[in-house]
Amino acid sequence: MSYSHQSMGSGSRSARGYEFGRTYVVRPKGKHQATIVWLHGLGDNGSSSSQLLESLPLPNIKWICPTAPSRPVSLLGGFPCTAWFDVGEISEDLHDDIEGLDASAAHIANLLSTEPTDVTVGIGGFSMGAAIALYSTTCYALGRYGNGLPYTINLRATVGLSGWLPGWRSLRSKIESSNEAARRAASIPVILAHGTSDDVVPYRFGETSAHALAMAGFRQVVFKPYEGLGHYTVPKEMNEVVHWLASRLGLDGSR
Repeated sequence: MSYSHQSMGSGSRSARGYEFGRTYVVRPKGKHQATIVWLHGLGDNGSSSSQLLESLPLPNIKWICPTAPSRPVSLLGGFPCTAWFDVGEISEDLHDDIEGLDASAAHIANLLSTEPTDVTVGIGGFSMGAAIALYSTTCYALGRYGNGLPYTINLRATVGLSGWLPGWRSLRSKIESSNEAARRAASIPVILAHGTSDDVVPYRFGETSAHALAMAGFRQVVFKPYEGLGHYTVPKEMNEVVHWLASRLGLDGSR
């Protein structure tokens, strides 16, 4: 583990009693201007995320990389692995595990709640991690979790790679019922990227998610398709994320 990493235990439990795993931190190499929680995909952990993120030329960002609880996953026939929430087959009829989504979104919010007030905070992730990042973003806009409890983190940027938007069907009606929710939705920049050859989370789910966000009033949504890309990231995609974050967050050295 390199000098800029710090790992910490969790002790935090979800609503169903699943314990979140170890959290890894990549400290900024320059002035600390932003903190982003980055969320791994199904079956992965925060350590692999931290190793990827440490290599990015974003010296002013602190990365927090938590590990999801190990839980039975319906998609895997009930086999337990690290997962932010339960998920079945990725389809148009996908049932959203609101309890699991809320528990993970609250854990992520708790990680961001102790950041300095002059530091901009954001969220990002890959695959299932992108799904919980997007769900957290809708909680920010609505000002509440799915269970109605208040969401208090002032998110300023969201990155979603090869993921999907939970609750996309009902999002527009929820946002449109509140002027404050509409204002917050319009205020947060979101970048989504998806490979056209993704055989795990099909490309159409990335496209549908971007469209649903835009239709619900998220005015700063960027959607980047990657021709021929499967369910993984490539340097070109990560370079786009780097430039987008530096620009959107106004980091030192960005244009």
